[in-house]
Amino acid sequence: MALPDPAAQGPAPLPAADVLAELEDLRAGDLPTHGGRTLAYVYDSGVAEADELGRRALAMYGSTNGLDPTAFPSLLRMETDLVATARRLFHGSDGVVGTVTSGGTESILLAVKTARDAAAVERPVMVVPTTIHAAFHKAAHYFGVERVAVPVDPVTYRADPAAMAAAIDDHAGRVVLVAASAPSYAHGVIDPIEQIAALTSERGLRFHVDACIGGWVLPWTPDAPAWDFAVEGVTSISADLHKYAYAPKGVSLLLHATPDLRRDQFFASADWPGYTMLNSTVQSTKSGGPLAAAWAVVQYFGDEGYARLVGTALEGTAAVVAGIADVPHLDVVAQPDSTLVAIAADETCDVFTISDLMLEQGWFVQPQMGFAGSPATLHVSLSAATAASVPEFLDALRTAVGTAVERGPIQVDEGLRAAAEAIDPATLDDAAFAGLLQVAGLAGEGGAVEAPAQMAPVNALLDVAPPRLREALLIAFLDHLTR
Repeated sequence: MALPDPAAQGPAPLPAADVLAELEDLRAGDLPTHGGRTLAYVYDSGVAEADELGRRALAMYGSTNGLDPTAFPSLLRMETDLVATARRLFHGSDGVVGTVTSGGTESILLAVKTARDAAAVERPVMVVPTTIHAAFHKAAHYFGVERVAVPVDPVTYRADPAAMAAAIDDHAGRVVLVAASAPSYAHGVIDPIEQIAALTSERGLRFHVDACIGGWVLPWTPDAPAWDFAVEGVTSISADLHKYAYAPKGVSLLLHATPDLRRDQFFASADWPGYTMLNSTVQSTKSGGPLAAAWAVVQYFGDEGYARLVGTALEGTAAVVAGIADVPHLDVVAQPDSTLVAIAADETCDVFTISDLMLEQGWFVQPQMGFAGSPATLHVSLSAATAASVPEFLDALRTAVGTAVERGPIQVDEGLRAAAEAIDPATLDDAAFAGLLQVAGLAGEGGAVEAPAQMAPVNALLDVAPPRLREALLIAFLDHLTR
């Protein structure tokens, strides 16, 4: 085998201090993960000691491998501890079993895959509200399960049990899973879990509750509606620990009401000359670091700590909702059931400009596109660390709204709007996508793909594009960005 050409080799090795310095420089361009000003993607307890504990546990177990629990029994112990904690918090019986995964998407993928395999029907279907997390879309795509999306109540944004029952009956014999949210990401409201569970129980169907973002909040939320294993008919629950358990990324839990319901989650293969592959998750080799970090942080806070953190986050959420009522031109889309708030603007301004202006003031709020007649919104996830800064957040929001009103809402050229509605993304080649990225404002000098400093015009254009074209454009953007 020929050795690499010395003339073609990369740069010389760097001292560790230089590598760390470069990492610090690279990190400086990212959104902040602590301080409570990044109101999506990350979750901050505001407790520095817990953060340091999580980092130390992550490093301590970073080289361990969760592939074989008999080789690293400490990982098995920590996994069963976390499952036992969740089983208690979620009112599960002693029969509830669970698995630690890499995140909410993997938990949802496994829930869908397990239901599909257990049912073993041709042309399997899952019935979900239109507000269900897009991870279910990915699961449908990956596993060949048809996704039947049922419109939600147009006022409350909660799932409509009667409409879901009709959809289930329309696909009788093919439905392998029904799912709902506690709460939904986009609007922060909990679907009517008891009513949906009653209709799935009648029909002998699996019912998954996606509590990825609410699972470590709702157990300590006063007057939260019934949502967990206390509801007869709930067969599985997903809950992330890297969200409101405040553990480092990425770790989630998938719990099943009984071992029988989980059995088809596992994968094994002995039909090759190597070791017998045996997996409980999508991953085979996986670092024990996130599991150890989550275990450490959950042990550190305990029920008392989480009750305090949830109370603080809920107080912050209530203060945001009350404050928005006093901000002209803004409204809360739905009264939140947890720590998530969706904010809409009136016709005098647009949320995409407000998002950009908030970022200029050091606050990241996530723009969400309009969908099925509902308006574009701003998404805000309130962490415990944000609560103390809510007055500053509201001041920044008022300033941003005032400037956005002065500028007026972004007007998308009618020709571009008509073109976007007429384009079939399936007919476009790579060169055509490159041209569309240029038109959309996602390409810089020389055709290089980059996200502009001002995303509002791009988001406004994406907002009027049909979902399939929007998906295709963003896939093209990510493809070109990583070339």
